[in-house]
Amino acid sequence: MDRNSFKIITGAVLLVLNLTACNSPAAISGIVEGAEKENTKIYLIQPEDLQHVAASYLGKIIDSAIVHTDGSFTFHNLPDTKKPTLYELDVQPKGKAGNYFNNDLDTSANYMPIVWQNGEQLQITARFTEFQKSFSIANPSEMNRALLNLRDMKQEAYQTHLANKQWNVEEGDELMAKEHAVLQYQTALIEFANSTPHLLPAMMALRWVSPENDYERIPEFLVNQCTKWKETQPNHPWVQQLCKESEPKNLPVLIGDKFPNIQLPMMTNDTVLLNDVLGEKLTIVDLWASWCAPCRIENRKVLVPLYDEYHDQGLQIVAYALESDEAAWKAAAARDGADRWVQASDLKSDDASFLKKIRVRTIPANFILDSNGVVIAKNIHGEELTDLVKLSFED
Repeated sequence: MDRNSFKIITGAVLLVLNLTACNSPAAISGIVEGAEKENTKIYLIQPEDLQHVAASYLGKIIDSAIVHTDGSFTFHNLPDTKKPTLYELDVQPKGKAGNYFNNDLDTSANYMPIVWQNGEQLQITARFTEFQKSFSIANPSEMNRALLNLRDMKQEAYQTHLANKQWNVEEGDELMAKEHAVLQYQTALIEFANSTPHLLPAMMALRWVSPENDYERIPEFLVNQCTKWKETQPNHPWVQQLCKESEPKNLPVLIGDKFPNIQLPMMTNDTVLLNDVLGEKLTIVDLWASWCAPCRIENRKVLVPLYDEYHDQGLQIVAYALESDEAAWKAAAARDGADRWVQASDLKSDDASFLKKIRVRTIPANFILDSNGVVIAKNIHGEELTDLVKLSFED
């Protein structure tokens, strides 16, 4: 074969390869409807750390693509990913940072998680103004189908428990109602994470439960997730991060734990160990303050009636007040009728050693203990607390 013939054959082969590449579907591409503005972009973000998931500005921008006037986009610089990896796609108008996420719970969330690896083809359709809500994938993989189901569950929980709700958080009852509604919303995501067989969708649910990384009210969720995933994927870095975060030293006292036998500085100016004042059947350890409106309402409407009815049958209430003003504390307790049960405070407000030992920052809070000081429930209020006490004394 002469040199000219070799060049002709080589050129023909390269031409065929180029035409084949041009006609092959892109690995990640799609349509963003309603993106008529110039310079609208879609970004491919990789969260390299568990805390980067669903968090603005922390994920690494892997690639970006212009959304053309017909809504089409194609990513050209995809990573060499040999195993399923969680990425996030987000759309941004001109001038917005590529890894800014709108985490509002309404329909305006501008990003959506996906799972991708080499060899997969993802064909995506979404609307610009409701990107997460409208996001769809043609023939999704099992893990991407799980993420889409999680998104739907999240939207349904929001509509059921939080949409169009307004609370005056200055009013104690409404603050507690808001907290209950948020917990109901979170519970739907928690149930998904606990039931899914897929790690990456479970970690997405975990982060959507609290993008602010605040699990003080639901620490058992972190522990359960750590226990679940370290059995099957103990070497995954996100599992290791999760398990480190769920170590006992980082979480409040858990349901099933024995409550610490802390020495309490009493309103009567003496001290007593918690175990020495436990109820014969049930103890409510109540964290409150004179300036806490929902705490004051709980004192008068819930705790006083429960104490009056069940104290002689074995109910004890041990209250710890986050106070720095002794006079205000005593006056509030007397006004509410809360001075009839055990009252304690270091008078160091939220810098008290009691709070540090049980690792709690937020009030109102409570722990329900059995006769041995083991936590059987926590952070239940109003009718739910009343029902639990009544049921306990019916046994």
